[in-house]
Amino acid sequence: MSNPARQKRILVIGAGWAGLGATHHLAKQGYNVTLLEASPHPGGLVAGWTTSGGRSVEGGIHGFWYPYRNIFHLVDELKLSPFTPFTRSGQYSPNGLEVESPLFQNEPRLPTPLGTFLYTHFKRLPLIDRLSALPLLYAVIDFDNSHDAWQRYDKVTARELFKQFGVSARLYKEAFEPMLLVGLFAPPEQCSAAAALGMLYYFILAHQPDFDVVWCRGTVGEKIFQPWVRQIEDTGGKVLTNRRVTDILLDKEGYAKTVICGEERFEADAVISAVSVSGIKKIVSGSQTLNQYPEFRNLANLGGIDVLATRLWFDRMVNVPFASNACFGFDPTTGWTFFDLNTLHDEYKYETGSVIEADFYHANQLLPMTDEQIVEKVHQDISTCVPGFHSARVIDCSIIRVRQGVTHFAPGSYQYLLPAKTSIANLFMSGDWIVTRHGSWSQEKAYITGLEAANLVIEQFGFGKEAEIIPIEPDEPHIQVARTINTSWRNLMQSFILDSRLP
Repeated sequence: MSNPARQKRILVIGAGWAGLGATHHLAKQGYNVTLLEASPHPGGLVAGWTTSGGRSVEGGIHGFWYPYRNIFHLVDELKLSPFTPFTRSGQYSPNGLEVESPLFQNEPRLPTPLGTFLYTHFKRLPLIDRLSALPLLYAVIDFDNSHDAWQRYDKVTARELFKQFGVSARLYKEAFEPMLLVGLFAPPEQCSAAAALGMLYYFILAHQPDFDVVWCRGTVGEKIFQPWVRQIEDTGGKVLTNRRVTDILLDKEGYAKTVICGEERFEADAVISAVSVSGIKKIVSGSQTLNQYPEFRNLANLGGIDVLATRLWFDRMVNVPFASNACFGFDPTTGWTFFDLNTLHDEYKYETGSVIEADFYHANQLLPMTDEQIVEKVHQDISTCVPGFHSARVIDCSIIRVRQGVTHFAPGSYQYLLPAKTSIANLFMSGDWIVTRHGSWSQEKAYITGLEAANLVIEQFGFGKEAEIIPIEPDEPHIQVARTINTSWRNLMQSFILDSRLP
């Protein structure tokens, strides 16, 4: 007996974590699903590629944090072993090493956030400054990722939030600002307080081990996306690259029925968008269909952040204390990270010279520089952190400029972010910028929203089993109690205010 789901044609736009996740699950449920990717490789810049000289590069290094429970489950399902062990990390300023982070899961577990404060080794930041963060815990408790919490905090800048709760100037400059520069990719005065609280809680404050991270042992494309695509195709899904979507057409009833890629037309019974903010804005700008809907026109209010991804090959091996490192204070409003690929990537373990990846975020002022100027700057900055690089010579390099490469969660942006369901009944949204109550961030969030979009397709047509999405680890008991008390107090105060307004 034929599977009725095979009669339903599903088109997915964008082959990143969200698009591959949606395609994979719908293919397993028997749907006739086709994934359209604009670039030559699934994953775009994240996937990576090989240079003309045979060297592997990618548009930035991406970590996989301890709470990425769904992605870790996926790679187990795919029978892959793409990750390094959990690694320790360092943080540098122009003055040298500022912070050493341990493997938090190996330390005796303390109630959050005590472990984060006590086990992190700050080289120069005084205890009195660290203690100035304690009043901020109220905002962490008050922000529960609900719609109301986002509305309360989203129009406030993260800088205003830290100031309001008495964070010392030094703690702000040496801890919170660097966290946001490499976590939300912009300085705090340009970040939504809601996004800052959500990101900090998920990656750092919710549970002691959450800051622990593993890395791909090569490019994400080689280690995860390529074998994932093969399994999707083995299951019956189709993945088509070099297909840049230019429009989505509706039928007379207002349902999405045709996806246009240049001269090609793809008919569909449902469509899932899994592209970035900049990607969907490009589609909307050229679409007479989507421009009729305020929710899509309003996406013009959202923006992205410029990224500069560099990879340098040196003529000698230099000892790098930590495989992954975050840096601050080198350029105003720009944060950057650097990685020892000889330690992280299988390909470079036996290189005779160091291979370093350095990625710069909010790098708008760096992108106009020539490749030669960029290499000189990166070499100088890395040498400031690890002096051994002063005597090393760069023998090869890769420079990748990505304009509007990552989502900018600016103050006031929440009102323009889209949910998974849209005004077009069979057009669903996914990606790391889509509103979801799951609570995750970055790659994990993108993958989860892809599964959520796939579940909406299954719900609409009634065929197949919905994807099981692993929730984030529950709040620790003392946080749960504090949030319950805070919610009750808020409700009581709202009732009092309403009663006082009665005639």
